[in-house]
Amino acid sequence: MQYLITHFSEFQLACLGSFFIHESVFFLSGLPYIFLERAGWFSKHKIQLKNNSPAAQEKCITRLILYHFGVNLPVMLVSYPVFKHMGMKISLPLPSWRVVLTQILFYFILEDFIFYWGHRILHTKWLYKHVHSVHHEYATPFGLTSEYAHPAEILFLGFATIIGPAITGPHLSTLWLWMVLRVLETVEVHSGYHFPWSLSNFLPLYGGSDFHDYHHRLLYTKSGNYSSTFTYMDWIFGTDKGYRKLKALKSDEDEHSSKKM
Repeated sequence: MQYLITHFSEFQLACLGSFFIHESVFFLSGLPYIFLERAGWFSKHKIQLKNNSPAAQEKCITRLILYHFGVNLPVMLVSYPVFKHMGMKISLPLPSWRVVLTQILFYFILEDFIFYWGHRILHTKWLYKHVHSVHHEYATPFGLTSEYAHPAEILFLGFATIIGPAITGPHLSTLWLWMVLRVLETVEVHSGYHFPWSLSNFLPLYGGSDFHDYHHRLLYTKSGNYSSTFTYMDWIFGTDKGYRKLKALKSDEDEHSSKKM
């Protein structure tokens, strides 16, 4: 961190540095799922049998580059004065792990709460037709589709991601860590694969790819599973009933099949 502080200005690190980290983590974590789908590797762990065409994948990448430079980067530039005003720090020393852990946990909980309600609103008839349907062009999601959305949605739901750091004014390193974790999480839940090592198999209340993939497969009025990270909001408000019913039926079928064997 000392090297970065010495060689780059606060503005360059907070804006351009954040954009570079976001792009690097997003594409490096998301592109492998395209190759997995094309090669047919790990197909037994793929949630849906359907594959996206190379043309559809390339369209997604092209649009993403446009959105990232046309929407994400300007938002980072405009957000900088807000974070600065709220006390964001770049200088040493780095915050303690307790502070970082507390802030990151707060960001996840707050983001999930705001995202849930924002996402439900986007599934109302008019907003779905004119805004959110762009994201649902891919009924079979893959990692990079996580950020494929209408510019208005990018701004609308992006607010859920930046509001926590904007409130607390964290150290830039904490902001970067939050951004990396959030990107990895949203890429994973849109991956289209559910592996034995997937985090949802070990972390209670974490939705994961199986939970969100269900959301993409159904019509907008019946989708449910609106949360971004956790499952408790959908459980509390009953918007995961269809998903839980499907899982129960699948469990019964698996149990019945094992008894036959």
